[in-house]
Amino acid sequence: MTEKPAAMQKKPAKYKSKRRVSRELVLQGLYQWCLTNDTKNNIEKQLRETEKFCRADEDFFFQLLSGVLDNVDQLEQTIQPYLDRPLKELSPIEYSILLLSTYELIYFLDVPYRAIINEAIELARVYGGSDGYKFVNGVLDKLANKHRGIEIASQI
Repeated sequence: MTEKPAAMQKKPAKYKSKRRVSRELVLQGLYQWCLTNDTKNNIEKQLRETEKFCRADEDFFFQLLSGVLDNVDQLEQTIQPYLDRPLKELSPIEYSILLLSTYELIYFLDVPYRAIINEAIELARVYGGSDGYKFVNGVLDKLANKHRGIEIASQI
């Protein structure tokens, strides 16, 4: 029996891309920030010391964590019009996912909006409440229409 070439072999069931791991770590850091209001440097240092960090895309991780925490006020102002309640009433997980994903939609134009929304939905399914992913999806769809309208229109 011949073995399939490496490119054709199926990835292990628990395989996560480096960017997915980075997003999970940033989500963990934002959650910690929500609960403790710790500094960006302390949060980054703690996350870098985790076992999971070696599987992350270090540059992507740092850009996301720093970018979100440096722009929280702007991100909150961007998100709030698309909510039916104040941001501070959201669960810390949904709040963190929306901050993270909104930052990506605005500043990472090389990442397709659908990939950003899909990653956010997966984070919400794994870490959020039972229907939190539906809420996150609805808000991000509206944000994508505003911030990625040209990209969306070109796919129709």
